[in-house]
Amino acid sequence: MDLIERLRKGKGFIAALDQSGGSSKKTLVNYGFLEKDIINDDVMFDFIHQMRSRLISNKYFDSKHILGVILFNKTMKGQINGINTVKYLSDKGVVSFLKIDLGLEEKSDGVQLLKDIDNLDDILKEAKEYGIIGTKMRSVIKEYNEYGIKKVVEQQFKLAKKIISYGLIPIIEPEVDINSKDKKNIETYLKKELLMHLDKMNKEDYIIFKFTLPDIPNYYDPLLKYKNVLRLVALSGGYDRNKACELLKLNKNMIASFSRALLEGLSINQNDEEYSNILNNTIKQIYDASVKK
Repeated sequence: MDLIERLRKGKGFIAALDQSGGSSKKTLVNYGFLEKDIINDDVMFDFIHQMRSRLISNKYFDSKHILGVILFNKTMKGQINGINTVKYLSDKGVVSFLKIDLGLEEKSDGVQLLKDIDNLDDILKEAKEYGIIGTKMRSVIKEYNEYGIKKVVEQQFKLAKKIISYGLIPIIEPEVDINSKDKKNIETYLKKELLMHLDKMNKEDYIIFKFTLPDIPNYYDPLLKYKNVLRLVALSGGYDRNKACELLKLNKNMIASFSRALLEGLSINQNDEEYSNILNNTIKQIYDASVKK
């Protein structure tokens, strides 16, 4: 099965291991590191890499259950057991995506757009050199504001076009805040805008969509009629793992791309057997919610 067909039809889910500056400290504290020990960014990212290395190198983190991994830049350049992270994953049969966004702008018109990525060309060239096969960029929609939603979609597709020109597959992520009182209306307008942009794309311009789990199950399925849409993946979005998996099971054509829900329950203080047992159960639960509908 070639890459495109594996991404389109392969069984499994995408692990999101791309926490960066904004969420890293909280992630580390939840994992069991002491906040007082996280004295600067270098230490923080060393701890993050330790946490990710333990996860990726575990025997249960395998290509039978996991299609791909979304990495942060420093993780892409790091090593696991003396081997570059991307190659280590490739040797396991797992492909790598790179988070390319540099964070979010302040809220305006009910949304948070991506900050400008001034060195995008350099980032994409470097990603190709490391063996990355695609990218991810996250925007957030917090309120029903048609102008704001339009801006999010326009920005995402403009970036996607550039990414595709480098032979990479963009994961377009217009996250809808799960706490928004207008969530259902936002999803209605968002889908309309996405369909309009997809009408203008070539069938070889491959993309993946990453969505908040929708209020109406299978709501984004119409996007799959476009041959260039390889997959619909779901972020956990603040739901705990049980709730995220429960909602995911209702969406038969959507697989997981969880971050917090994947790490939930894991701790630096667990011995290898305890850690492996929890990870095994977690991966099976997310896999089943992704594949066994």
